[in-house]
Amino acid sequence: MPMKRIFKTFLVVAGLGIAFIANGQNQGAMRINEYLVINTDDYQDDFGQQNSWIELFNSSYGTVDIGGCYLTDDSTNLKKYPIPGGDVLTAIKPRQHVLFWADNQPYRGTFHVSFDLENAEEIILVKSDGVSIIDRIPVRKDLAPNVSFGRTDDGIGSINGDGEGWEIMERTTPSTNNRTIDKTLQSNRMKAMDPWGWIMSVLAMTVVFVALIFLYLIFKQIGKINIRQGKKRAAAKTGKKVTETLYGEAPGEAYAAIAFALHLYRVESEAHDEESFIMTLQHTDRSYSPWSSKIYSLRQLPQLKRK
Repeated sequence: MPMKRIFKTFLVVAGLGIAFIANGQNQGAMRINEYLVINTDDYQDDFGQQNSWIELFNSSYGTVDIGGCYLTDDSTNLKKYPIPGGDVLTAIKPRQHVLFWADNQPYRGTFHVSFDLENAEEIILVKSDGVSIIDRIPVRKDLAPNVSFGRTDDGIGSINGDGEGWEIMERTTPSTNNRTIDKTLQSNRMKAMDPWGWIMSVLAMTVVFVALIFLYLIFKQIGKINIRQGKKRAAAKTGKKVTETLYGEAPGEAYAAIAFALHLYRVESEAHDEESFIMTLQHTDRSYSPWSSKIYSLRQLPQLKRK
């Protein structure tokens, strides 16, 4: 097998391996974020029914495709519900949520799992290898109807549900942030801090001037490097050493030529920058017109001169 083909095969295998590892690492960023066991007057599914639900959260800053992962309530059967692959909705965007209905009716679609939470002891999220557990949480049996259990802050907290970062949520938050977001806009906060806009103006001008100074220094250094490289190339072609000169310096001959040109410009007799633009024509009287005279069209015979 040619060496190039072996090298290409190695690159393909290495790329697939890196992609598989990266995909596994991305799946590890998913978290069981919140769940509701008894749903009598809460969120409804796409069939208009109220069932238990499980919320997953992508804690990373990259899109994670959970297609091929597993959800289960049985530690002895980690592949109980395989999340279908190829569904665009299973690609979870950064810091976003996805909701699964624990209604034991998987034939209803991708997001309907094959178990319910009323009879479950725990919820387990498994990677696509069917072995590695990403996250697990015990199901509490003391939750009142329409009261969920979840992480205080999305994606933060222990992975067993009995440590810090978890709380009983009197108000469920399916497919949204568990902690209420401060609704005060940044623009309003900035307006309160800087009502006249002076701080923003000074900051903007400072950024612009600093950027201009930075660019000036960069281009100046690039120019010096290019000049130095040009002198080296010229020296390599001519075989002569090019001396380092400062900007604005020139040989003595150049200064002499400039001085002589200025002298000629100042002397009136040598000035040629102004012309009279007057043309003089002298009239010659002739009895015929050279344009219509036939003597110019006749062939001239050679004349013999005798000595």
